[in-house]
Amino acid sequence: MRNKSGIITLAVVLALISIYYLSFSFVARKVKADAETYATSADGKVDYIKKQSYIDSLWREDVYLGHTLQEVMERELGLGLDLQGGMHVVLEVAPADILKGLAGGNARSAQFQKAIKDAEEAQKSSQSSFVNLFVSAYKQAAPNTSLASVFANSANRGKINSNSSDTEVVGLLNEEVENAIDRAFKIIQARVDKFGVTNPNLQRLPGKNQILVELPGVDNPERVRRLLSGAAKLEFAEVYNTNEIAPALDQLGLYLTREEAATKAAAPATPSAAADTTKPAAASSLEAQLAQRADSAQADTSALAAQTAALTNLFVPLPQGLGVYLKDTGRAGEILRRAEVRSFFPSDLVFMWDRKGIDANDGQQILALYFIKKTNGKAPLEGDVIVDATNDYDERGRPEVSMRMNGEGARKWRTLTANNVGRQIAIILDNQVYTAPNVNGEIPNGNSSISGSFTVEETKDMANVLKAGKLPAPTNIVEEAVVGSTLGSEAVTAGILSSLVGLIVVLVFMVAYYSRAGWIADIALFVNLFFLMGVMASLGAVLTLSGIAGIVLTIGMSVDANVLIYEGIKIELEKGKPFGQAVTDGFKSALSAIIDSNVTTLLTGIILFIFGTGLVLGFATTLVIGLLTSLFAAIFITRLLLEAQVKSGKSLKFYSGLTKNWFKDTNFDFVTQRKRFYIISGIILAIGVGSFIFKGFGLGIDFKGGRSYVVRFEKSVNTDDVRSAMAETLGSTPEVKTFGGFDQVKVTTAYLIDDTSPDADKTAEAKIMAGAAKITGNSAQIVSSAKVGPTIAYDTMISAIWAILLAVAVNFAYIFIRFRRVAFSYGAVAALFHDVVVLLAIFSLFNGWLPFSLDIDQAFIGSVLTIMGYSMNDTVVIFDRIREYLNEKGGKKESIPTIINNALNSTLSRTAVTGISTILVLIVLLIFGGEVIRGFTFSMLIGVVVGTYSSLFIAAPIVVDTLQREYLKNPAPVVVEETTAPVIKKGKAAKA
Repeated sequence: MRNKSGIITLAVVLALISIYYLSFSFVARKVKADAETYATSADGKVDYIKKQSYIDSLWREDVYLGHTLQEVMERELGLGLDLQGGMHVVLEVAPADILKGLAGGNARSAQFQKAIKDAEEAQKSSQSSFVNLFVSAYKQAAPNTSLASVFANSANRGKINSNSSDTEVVGLLNEEVENAIDRAFKIIQARVDKFGVTNPNLQRLPGKNQILVELPGVDNPERVRRLLSGAAKLEFAEVYNTNEIAPALDQLGLYLTREEAATKAAAPATPSAAADTTKPAAASSLEAQLAQRADSAQADTSALAAQTAALTNLFVPLPQGLGVYLKDTGRAGEILRRAEVRSFFPSDLVFMWDRKGIDANDGQQILALYFIKKTNGKAPLEGDVIVDATNDYDERGRPEVSMRMNGEGARKWRTLTANNVGRQIAIILDNQVYTAPNVNGEIPNGNSSISGSFTVEETKDMANVLKAGKLPAPTNIVEEAVVGSTLGSEAVTAGILSSLVGLIVVLVFMVAYYSRAGWIADIALFVNLFFLMGVMASLGAVLTLSGIAGIVLTIGMSVDANVLIYEGIKIELEKGKPFGQAVTDGFKSALSAIIDSNVTTLLTGIILFIFGTGLVLGFATTLVIGLLTSLFAAIFITRLLLEAQVKSGKSLKFYSGLTKNWFKDTNFDFVTQRKRFYIISGIILAIGVGSFIFKGFGLGIDFKGGRSYVVRFEKSVNTDDVRSAMAETLGSTPEVKTFGGFDQVKVTTAYLIDDTSPDADKTAEAKIMAGAAKITGNSAQIVSSAKVGPTIAYDTMISAIWAILLAVAVNFAYIFIRFRRVAFSYGAVAALFHDVVVLLAIFSLFNGWLPFSLDIDQAFIGSVLTIMGYSMNDTVVIFDRIREYLNEKGGKKESIPTIINNALNSTLSRTAVTGISTILVLIVLLIFGGEVIRGFTFSMLIGVVVGTYSSLFIAAPIVVDTLQREYLKNPAPVVVEETTAPVIKKGKAAKA
């Protein structure tokens, strides 16, 4: 093998990189284990607040190779929601509310209200933007009315006027909706930070008004719904400076001193709540305490030093107030919330943190603490008075923010600024201080500018924040999934068990079939899995249950390249070549089939990755990475190991005593009997189409919308009893299916699916539990739930259709490019069509008969696309051998059916070994993989069987028929010229 040293170097580098990135996962898990040990009491109960405090204390500390705990946890191979529990939410910014806000008083007109209602209804079955749907509906409701007459008002002054064209108005509307989404994203990002969740996932979904939020480990879904879906709260308030609250700070310092002394003396941890007010204050301000002793004649030097040390151990002086190291904010917040400490400060003072930290000289971050003045808990001015806010430049060319208020706001702003000249006014969003600029003078007309050392991006963000109060743009939850921690731990067990059993089955099978050579394939398989996990860790991928399914399937499919290599070597050995030459020639002959078969599967995996979400995305991620790592392991690692055998003078047998004569000299007539197989497939397809028409499919909530709940009972339960009980409480009959065991059911209903308020979710859950309570003597709990709105369901269905069509088109094009004959493309696409329809027929016919879900959902589409990839993999290997045989025998008198039949028999061993190994691991997944992916695994299992059948009995025979028709038009045998990229073309006519 050329460049052997380079390959070894590359393998070592990849191994070291994998070890490096996987090590972060081990360190992160050790810290979490230590935190749990620290927070576990003697009776075995875990104090989760104490556990989080332990993690927070190390968050900015170096814990591994110069990396902070935050960086370590960001690089660990995290677990998905289905493996540790948590919540998945898709939020949609309500564009209807934005348009109503922009229209002002005109939003109350009958035509406007009708257009909004029609647009909302149309959006359920359309992928057009809401603005376009609204404009279309409004033109129908008021055909002779310009959009400018609706939206040209004081709120939009300077952007459009009464003479603006409809195109200009539509541009403004789209811009405002886009800005609202950006605004919502930043607001939700800040809210997510409050959860204290490790590795949250937050992203805008491209091309949609939607935001994806995944929060692993959260156990209070109601709190999540309430915080994520509420409208932003923008406030303007005065700020106390440290001089004004110096006495309170003095008392706080004394309080902390006493607490430290009590702790050192091992006394009870609750010191006296009252400060000693009989003594004069030790200092007039915090700054004075830190700089010098105040009134040294009265102050006790040692007491002052202790008090100052206690205060500065927690708080850090800042130019305009105080700060706290980020790692100490949890402790500081807990202290400031104590009733004793609150009593030191004015009753109208509210503690608030800055939205972002300040980098300190020691590499840590400091979070500023603001002392906000609110009368009766209410700020003097709120964000609803903002008319507009834009980012601009001041007279010196520095980025600044300009904002404009309405009449009421201008009056209040004038009073507020007049009373605070030379002081700070805090701009607060969702109880976090976004910025606190100084007031230079009274602002009489409500037009203000905020300047400072801002970047352009910061002023854009600030303008967006100020506009959060201008338009009511709440976010609605349109998709949701909640996985309980119990179900998550069960999924981990199922995933680990299925992975181990699947791995063992494949390892044993390879050794049983290939004897000693099987051990080399097993070593390559281990290397493949190690690289796979290393690459996933380096990319920051999250391991999900579907990802484990992808790994298990990769185990089955990764032997395919080794099988192609081994079968090629066996053929060369049968020709009498020495072992070393057989290895070289076997790799050379197998390379084309390996590349072609894996590229087709890879293309399908990429389409899955682009169009998939949730379960499908997790599966696609591991499938794509696994294909790449298995190629490297088979082509290079297996080659290195085999050449080491050659170098040592040893030879290997590529069969065991049991399998020596398997598939040897087979002469099955695939081609002659093709019409019989056409008829069999035709009958199955006809039955399937009939089932589609008369029985239909069970659609998952991904495609029809609705709510689903997995309800676990204490004892076995009858689904008919559950259905009747739920129908009474829900007002309509839900779909109830056994899910995983006879004590667990999955309930699917459309109850309140169009209600986007947070209370609707709570109400629906209460109805489900009320229905479950009617099953007397059998207590129940909801272990997971999901919700998909009608708009999301429609978008998901359209995306799924496009994914399948794109996969067909891409595979058709690739086959045509590689084989240069449309006959091969026809055969491949016909086989794909056959596989998909047969699979749909089975899901339609057996829905409701099998003890697991056969719903058509995203997971099913993922399995369909994977099956298409597997079928193409199998088909391309057969096509590659057909091309080889046509090249060798195309100029001879053998007929096309004979040549292709011989080619099919020569690949039978590879087809069987790959199929058997893949089927074995899928059976393992079906048994041990858990209920969540059981329907997905079943469709994969059926698909592999059907895909193998279609490659042999559909794809290849269609190639025969198509080539024969071409031959009748131009009687010249088909040959193949071997080039860098082999092409099929017609040669000279052979003599009779």
